[in-house]
Formats: sequence, C-alpha cells, structure tokens
Amino acid sequence: MFDVAILGAGVSGSALAYQLSRFHLDVVVLEKENDVSLGASRANTAIVHGGYDPPPDTLMGHLNVDGARMCMELVDRLDVEFRKTGSLIVAFDDEDMKEVHNLYDRGLQNGVPSMEILDGEEVSRREPNLSKEIIGALWVPESGVINPWEFTLAMMEVAVREGVELKLCEKVIGLKRQDKGFLIETERGTYSARYVVNATGVHSEKIHNMVAEPAFHIHPTRGQYYLLDRSVGEVVNSVVFQCPSPLGKGVLVSPTIHYNTLVGPDSEVVEDCENTSTTREALDDVARQAKRSVPSLQLGSNIRNFAGVRANSDYGDFYIKISAPYFLDIAAIKSPGLTCAPRIATYAIELLREAGLDFKEKETWDGTRSVVRFKEIPEEEREAFIRENPLYGRVICRCETITEGEIVAAIHRPITPVSLDGIKRRAGTGMGRCQSGFCGPRVLEILARETGKATEDILQDKEGSHILIGDTKEGRV
Repeated sequence: MFDVAILGAGVSGSALAYQLSRFHLDVVVLEKENDVSLGASRANTAIVHGGYDPPPDTLMGHLNVDGARMCMELVDRLDVEFRKTGSLIVAFDDEDMKEVHNLYDRGLQNGVPSMEILDGEEVSRREPNLSKEIIGALWVPESGVINPWEFTLAMMEVAVREGVELKLCEKVIGLKRQDKGFLIETERGTYSARYVVNATGVHSEKIHNMVAEPAFHIHPTRGQYYLLDRSVGEVVNSVVFQCPSPLGKGVLVSPTIHYNTLVGPDSEVVEDCENTSTTREALDDVARQAKRSVPSLQLGSNIRNFAGVRANSDYGDFYIKISAPYFLDIAAIKSPGLTCAPRIATYAIELLREAGLDFKEKETWDGTRSVVRFKEIPEEEREAFIRENPLYGRVICRCETITEGEIVAAIHRPITPVSLDGIKRRAGTGMGRCQSGFCGPRVLEILARETGKATEDILQDKEGSHILIGDTKEGRV
C-alpha cells in the first residue's frame, strides 16, 4: 500500500510530488495520459502572475504572491526557462482607470510588491507599440513568462529520481474506501493508498463525487491562442493585459520565453472538457480584442494556433480541502493555478499533516536539476564541448538550433518520452517556424533508436496519434 496516491500529473500534481519526494513516504502518481503535463498545464498563457487580481479573501489571493516567489526560486533550482518581464494592465477610459486603482488596492492587500500606476505617456514610452488610446496602466514588476510544461516536467522528473513512482496511461475509473485508505481502480489495474489526492484538473469534479457529496461544478472553459513568429520582432516587452472581466483576465499580448509573441485567450464554456479544437470565429474575436491593445499586431505571422481548457467552476475559488477521510481535493484550479502550484503543494502538505499523515524528512534530498541547451553555450566553448560530446555537433531542429545531443539527453532523463511532442516539451524541437516540418522525421528516428521501439510505434502526442501506419518489416508504411 502506498502512503499517498496523487491522481493527475499536471502542474499541481507534479508540484506536490516534488515536495513529497523530500520525505520518507511511498508515493505514486497516476496519470491518464502517456506523459506529464498534457492538460491545461501545457496550453495556457505561460505567465507567473504577480497577484493583483484574486480577491484577498480567497485561497487564490492568499497563495498567489508566495507562489510567484516560489516559482522564481524554483526556475533556478530546476533549470527552467523563465523571463521576468513584468505585467501591464492597461486602461482605455476612466472606468478602466477605476478598475486599475481597484486592482492596485487589491494587490496591496494581497502583498504584491513594487506596483505602480502609470499615466498614458509613461505607458507609451515603455511600450511604443501599444494603442495611443491607452490613458494609464497598472505596472506589476514581480511577474514574468515561463515554460509551463518544462516547469511541470522538471518537478516530476526530480520527484521520480527521488523515489516517487509515476504510472502513465492509468485512467482512474473507481475509488473504493477501505480501512484507513482507498482501493483505486484504473483501466489497467488497481492500487491501494492510505491517502488520495485529487489533482485531475477539469476531471476533478468527477473524481471528487466518487467519494464525497457534490461540492462544486466544473465549467470547462476553452481559450484559444495565436503564436507569432519571431520575425515580427519584440511586439511588447512585458505582458499586456486589458482590464479583467468576470470571464477571466481577458485577451493578452505577451512575449514568450523564446521571444515569440503570444496572443489570447478567449473564454468559451464547452461541454467536452477534452475539446481543444480551434475555430475561425473564436480566433477572429481574439484578434479583434488583441488589436485594441496593439493595433499594429501582425497576425499573418502566426505559426501556430492552439487551445487549452481550464477548470473554471461555480465555486469561485480553488477547492483545496480534505473532503472525506484520507481524501484531499486540489480541485477547481484555474488561473493563477500555474503560479500558485508550488504554494498549493506546501499548503496540501499542511492539510495532509493535519489529517494524520506522518512526515519524516530524508537526510539527503536533491531538489535540483540541470539541462544542456547548446545554443546557450558560449561560442568559444562549443568546439571543446562537441569534441567531448559529438552528438551536440549535429543540429536536428534548425529553427530552434536543437542538437541531437539535447534530444538524446531528454530521452534518457527520468521520464522517457514516447512521442514527438514529448521530445518537443523536453528539448524544444518543433517549437519554431516550421513546427516540426523539417526535423520531425529525424526526431522520430532518434526516439525509435534510443528507446528500441519500432518507428511505427512512435506517436505524435497522446495515445493513438500514430505517425506511421504499416508493416515496416516488409518495407511498407
């Protein structure tokens, strides 16, 4: 029997697994997909939020500022890509300026440091591409942009290396209470655990209702995005929000860690919580709203559209509670869930301790991780590095300058990828202009070679997304 079973390997589940790996506990993570970070944790605005937006009397408000601080500490420990860009919340009229002042006051209550209210002239000086109709803004310097799937993977990789068991393709279909614990039924087998943590995102209501009275209802909310090519230049230097509405923080224009420009999202409640399709109508609406902030936005330089589904709920806050004996919900996690994830994990440990789980720290625990990014190696050092590691001398992804050495290293880290997108999330291949058009076939060959799999068994992304179909033994594909 495991001490703790975490259901879900998104950013919340991974952050908790990372923190629990510090202790002498038998921990298992059950994830329904074939990799970590395949839900909202990979398809979002990729922002570490400063904490000005959540109401102070909510868990979101209590956890945001600490969460942002912890994120900025963890990106160094885990060697995760992050840029501290700051955020602007812009105002177009007097009503918006009232909201800017409200957000400033709310931020003060939440403990957000170093905020400023700027006039239109100062906004224009800092961000010359913004609309001249903007009359002011709230400036929040303690915020930035992050690689969300790398952050999630990094925490889980450390957790696995430090003794946590990760079981992929294990969709939970039943929970049965036992004496001091649960029997967990998945589509592939059964597991026993003293404590169960529900960190299943848009599926958290369904899991909660297996063991407790209904307490919240998830409204799966899809948001669609544009990702612009770097050729458009640095459109904005900071994350640019419009004033928020009841539906969310609204359409933003933001730099990314790779110096692209991200535009979106809209907000649409959908029946199917797995529906991450994009639509022309919604993308046109995103474009219209974004051009209000940046009239010169070149959406024709778009290299990818995508959508994510967030776990909005009628509860109006994160639902993090011991909802039944030995059962902890980390549910209804919407924005700023990515930012709050490290603090959610420590809060969850507080609740588990109060519920009777015994925590004994390991004498030795390594919470760090490092990766090689060849393009970041100083040019004068590259020749010697390649002599020692020849695979780093072969560029596979031309758009992003990703080498074979980086791909092989990613394959042999603690969580082995099974798909091209799994390599993309770990090494960055296919993130550029051609979106894997050039490097995809070579990445497939490397992944098959290093894992000992047949090429037709390599996937594009989730289970069933086969790239090659046929009998390669007979030479037919």
